[in-house]
Amino acid sequence: MRSAHLVGTILTLGLAIGLGGCGQKTETADGAQVVRVGSVAPLTGPQAHLGKDNENGARLAVEEINARGLTLGGRPVRLELIGEDDQADPKTATIVAQKLVDSGVAAVIGHLNSGTTIPASKYYHDANIPQISPSATAIAYTAQGYRNAFRVMANDEQQGRVLGEYAVRTMGARRIAIIDDRTAYGQGLADEFEKAARAAGGEVVAREYTHDRATDFTAILTSIKGKNPDLVFFGGMDPQAGPMAQQMKRLGLAARLLGGDGMQNLNFIKLAGDAAEGVTASSPGLPLEAMPGGPDFKRRFEAKYGPIQVYAPYAYDAVMVLVEAMRRADSHEPAKVLAELPKTDLQGVTGHIRFDAKGDTEGGAVTLYQVKNGAWAMLETVK
Repeated sequence: MRSAHLVGTILTLGLAIGLGGCGQKTETADGAQVVRVGSVAPLTGPQAHLGKDNENGARLAVEEINARGLTLGGRPVRLELIGEDDQADPKTATIVAQKLVDSGVAAVIGHLNSGTTIPASKYYHDANIPQISPSATAIAYTAQGYRNAFRVMANDEQQGRVLGEYAVRTMGARRIAIIDDRTAYGQGLADEFEKAARAAGGEVVAREYTHDRATDFTAILTSIKGKNPDLVFFGGMDPQAGPMAQQMKRLGLAARLLGGDGMQNLNFIKLAGDAAEGVTASSPGLPLEAMPGGPDFKRRFEAKYGPIQVYAPYAYDAVMVLVEAMRRADSHEPAKVLAELPKTDLQGVTGHIRFDAKGDTEGGAVTLYQVKNGAWAMLETVK
């Protein structure tokens, strides 16, 4: 135990030394003040495609703001985005959060996952730094009472309710099996789905659990097959949902697969192959082409970064919300920005953004999609 503790201490010191050795710019060559904004997501590992999508959405916003020019307190300001990798791991997320706090960032855009956003949020709260998540949907994030915590996407209560009702009333599911990955996101979404599905008249015949690094679900699916469900709901992300779809098909499990935004992306189709066909999933918000600024955002984003996965428009809007609060405060000082964030009333790429008393976005829509001919096709939007 002593040696393990020593290794951990050395690693922590190494992080601190690495941070201290970074020569942080306070102003540019032309005299503009540098204001650093953190962006945190998994940039390595199975969810890296989603993490880079988030970071690139935020980066595009920063680049466009810098190109237009930003002045605060009578002085030109240049934003600098500091991208950090939390590896979709709660412990790493807290290390990264402390690193960003110590580096003096003005605000944080992130994290991507609910399971990393929630533990990291205490560090930002204690430092009184604004945190705006583009994609963390767990109810618990904004239920903590932190006045610095906001999100620009509908939460799991909204999404889970829509999915549960849709499964029973539209898909006609009667016997439902539920699997979740035991993360704050996956379990939270599955819990809300189960409540709504039961209330709508569905019967839950199995509730199983896995984890967010698993790829073999044969034992779970074999057990579920014996319960004869007509629908399987998965609360989790695409690195698990893709193999799960393949294994359902291989086992001859005829039940339809339904999930949330964690699997409603291009990578799910790639991982699931022909087993993706007919799979249904939701995503908070409007379809990209129906977003007020969606088509133009898609053109600008894809010209620089390639195809959008799912969350990039929300990361872009999160930065815009932050900068508008800075403009109203005429300052980048966190306390002054936090006083302005609750007043947000912004027409963003994704829609009209306002926050309720908890920091949740008001009136979030949820859209259902289905894989048809190898691509996600919109079914309907529920508001």
